[in-house]
Amino acid sequence: MFATAMSQLRYGAAILTNRRIRPRDLERLARDLVATLAEFGEPGEDSALLPGRAGHVDPQLRREVTRRSLRATARAAARHTAHYRRQFAELGLEPGTLEPEDWSRVPVTRKQALRARPTDFVSDAAAPALLALTTGTSGTPTAVWFSRDEIDSAIAFSTISAVLGLGLRPRHTLAYAGCSRATLPLVYAEESTTRTGAGFVQFGTIDPVLALDRLAAPLGLPGKDPRITHLTTSASYLAALVQEAEQHRRHRGDFGLQSISVGGEVLSAPLRRRAEEVFGAAVSSGYLMTEILPSGATPCSLGHLHHTTEFGHLEVLDPVTWEPTAPGGTGTVVHTPYVPYRECTLLLRYATGDLVRLPDEPPDCELAHLPATSEILGRWNGPLSTVVTTRAVLDLVEAEPEVPLPARYALTEGPDGPDGPARLHLLVPRLPATGLLGRLEERAAAAGLRLSAIVLHEDRATLPPTTPVRADLREHSFESAGEPGTGRH
Repeated sequence: MFATAMSQLRYGAAILTNRRIRPRDLERLARDLVATLAEFGEPGEDSALLPGRAGHVDPQLRREVTRRSLRATARAAARHTAHYRRQFAELGLEPGTLEPEDWSRVPVTRKQALRARPTDFVSDAAAPALLALTTGTSGTPTAVWFSRDEIDSAIAFSTISAVLGLGLRPRHTLAYAGCSRATLPLVYAEESTTRTGAGFVQFGTIDPVLALDRLAAPLGLPGKDPRITHLTTSASYLAALVQEAEQHRRHRGDFGLQSISVGGEVLSAPLRRRAEEVFGAAVSSGYLMTEILPSGATPCSLGHLHHTTEFGHLEVLDPVTWEPTAPGGTGTVVHTPYVPYRECTLLLRYATGDLVRLPDEPPDCELAHLPATSEILGRWNGPLSTVVTTRAVLDLVEAEPEVPLPARYALTEGPDGPDGPARLHLLVPRLPATGLLGRLEERAAAAGLRLSAIVLHEDRATLPPTTPVRADLREHSFESAGEPGTGRH
């Protein structure tokens, strides 16, 4: 207990002074949390004080920590990265004197800049160890370098989250159904899962038929529940699993799932309901992305996303003017991950491209002490993406069992141009589909969607270009070829 207390003190001191975090202190906290569970069955009340647990902080102290963290992060970036060294020199900015109110003087870092010259953002004081690439479904993959200490610290944070957030225990087994080329999420999932004592199974994005078979198969492992209990995947791959399960009348009794965690894409309310009905497991979705790790956001009981203030600084800005978004307005998440949590790829005011809406009024929920936004609405790719958001489209079409999952659709300009009502194009199994079209039009009008028309297509070749989804990153398996002579391919 004394060693744990000392680790907590050292961690707290590092945060207050913006000094280097010792990964072994975080690893001890995570390890002792697992040991506490093994002995007492449940975490103690002091677990709310662990890193990343969104505890209450005095507003004045939070402001001082924000001030110090922004200055320390700007100072490290300006001294040690080629990109910000040039930028601060050209603008005559002194990072050590910046106040939070001055932060808008620092230019927004666009994703294109990081993609074009990723090494310009790597600190010359760091020891790069692992290159993490994003999946690239929204464009060219983004490259982010991590040091060994960053990896070890993030694994400790992930282990704490696995225990307290996912509720992983040694009797559980987690299946990871994400793209195997996404190195960083795979490393974190495997390490944090096994450190809780739970089992880990890597699926990848294989044929959904095979994934369902593996989820339903008995494990027969000593000390483990009979079947896989937890699933981590993307929204589009979950949609593919739901589609396959519904078509072949598979139901919750076929599986042993207790929890499904979804990330990386917009999870619609209808898909959540359908997945919970099929699998009999609670489906949750938080917010985390490679470029801003370990910062992220946690959903509350009222449906907001609450963004951590411990690991980074959140802004919501207009994606064209970069002015602050007003309450009730829609903007893009702009984030600054703090040192000492980040030491290799350093990013200031990084425009993630993820769209959110700010609440009209301050929220009244269990996480009201943290900055709140809506759930992620989609990605900014021009005016049409805010006229009708990805979430609005998916909430509309994924409620219809006739629409194949994952839904394939495209938005094009309507007669009034890019700022006017959009035209929605949707792939369906066959035409005519008069009943389906009527229901979609009626529900779109009731939801107030700014659509000039809904056009159904039965041939994907006639559909305007659609955005790739993570379920498209299909991985081959020898199982999918079937036994000789079966005819299965």
